[in-house]
Amino acid sequence: MSYPDTHLKTILKRTKVVAVVGVSMNPVRPSYYVARYLSLKGYRVIPVNPGHVGKILFGEPIVADLSDISAPVDMVDIFRRSEAVPPIVDAALEHLPHLKTIWMQIGVEHAEAAAEAEAAGMDVIENRCPKIEYQRLFGELRMGGFATGVISSRL
Repeated sequence: MSYPDTHLKTILKRTKVVAVVGVSMNPVRPSYYVARYLSLKGYRVIPVNPGHVGKILFGEPIVADLSDISAPVDMVDIFRRSEAVPPIVDAALEHLPHLKTIWMQIGVEHAEAAAEAEAAGMDVIENRCPKIEYQRLFGELRMGGFATGVISSRL
C-alpha cells in the first residue's frame, strides 16, 4: 500500500487518543513498545486486550473490547491477525462515533473491512506502523542516520 507522507502526517498530527487492540503486557512484544512509544509522544493510549482486563498499562485500565471505551477515540490501531480485523472494524464503527482512523499494523490487511471503514468515512492505513511512520515523518529516524526519503531543512 502506498500512502502519501502528507496524508500519514495529517493523521498522526490530528490524532490524540489511540485504542490499541491486541496490546501485550510483555515489554518485548511489538504491540507493547509501539503503544508505549505513542504514549510517550503524548497520545492517550487506551489498551484493549480481554486477557488483561482491569490491569493498568500506560496509565490507563485495559479494557476487553472497543465497546468498553467511553472516551472519544481518534484512531484504532490493530495488532491482530488479518482474519480478526472485520469484527474489530465493525465494533469500532458501532461504538466509536468520534473515530477518524483505522490503522492496521505491519502484516495486517483486510480489503473488505478497509472498504467498509472507508465507506463510513474513515481513513484506513494497512500494513504500516504508526511508530515507524511517526519516527520517519517527524525526523527521529534521520537522527539515527537512516535515509527516510523526507527532505527537511531541520537537522
